[in-house]
Amino acid sequence: MTNIPEAFLDLLQNRTVAHFSTIGPSGGPQVSPVIFDWDGTYISLTMTKARQKYRNVLREPRVSLSIVDPGNPFRSIEIRGRVERIEDDPDFRFAHSISHKYFNIDATIQPGEERAVVVIKPEKAFVFPPVEKNDR
Repeated sequence: MTNIPEAFLDLLQNRTVAHFSTIGPSGGPQVSPVIFDWDGTYISLTMTKARQKYRNVLREPRVSLSIVDPGNPFRSIEIRGRVERIEDDPDFRFAHSISHKYFNIDATIQPGEERAVVVIKPEKAFVFPPVEKNDR
């Protein structure tokens, strides 16, 4: 999959809020917070189709997800990858399941809101603090 050290897997499994970066129309990054889920192979997140972030993903499939350990702000991981696929989420199933799983609340859908689930295939991981090569 990627070069994620075992010592950093907890950030993917237990932490759900991250900074999601896409490449904007001007070529610069556009960053926003997202709730994500990781199944061991792919990262999934949900977004509103009407937002610029969604249009950026359609145009440029390279994305980045940055996660900082809330217990230690000097420990973080950045995962870079490509959008594998985008699936419609007409009944808001993904957002409901994520909100219930991690926050024990029900997500609300706005009238006329269309949601999509973006599935990302991780390609590279960068961790801080760096780990020794024999720790990977």
